[in-house]
Amino acid sequence: QLQLVESGGRLVQAGDSLTLTCALSGPAISDRDLAWFRRAPGKEREFVASINFFHSTDVADSAKGRFTISRDNNARKVYLQMESLKLEDTGMYYCAGGVEGERVGKWDQEYSFWGQGTQVTVAS
Repeated sequence: QLQLVESGGRLVQAGDSLTLTCALSGPAISDRDLAWFRRAPGKEREFVASINFFHSTDVADSAKGRFTISRDNNARKVYLQMESLKLEDTGMYYCAGGVEGERVGKWDQEYSFWGQGTQVTVAS
């Protein structure tokens, strides 16, 4: 079983930068696709960014040019670097992992393992 623990969320001002970290434990981390999702207040969970086991990345249009996802398999971590934060970036951010060896994409139903989330609040 893959376990994921997010950290780094906090209250920031619009325009600030923030990096979220997801610590991973379990088998075959290097062979899994990983992603960040978020849930804004009153909205459904949405895709933010993903990185596959080839280290290819995909970023939601709303975050493109501002957010960067990366992974360090040796450190067993995945990161979400966020810049130029906006009020609409407020939400609970979740780290998600796929099944070993399976390619997954932007749909949360494709991911089998989830962290508990870390709250990001962007204030004006």
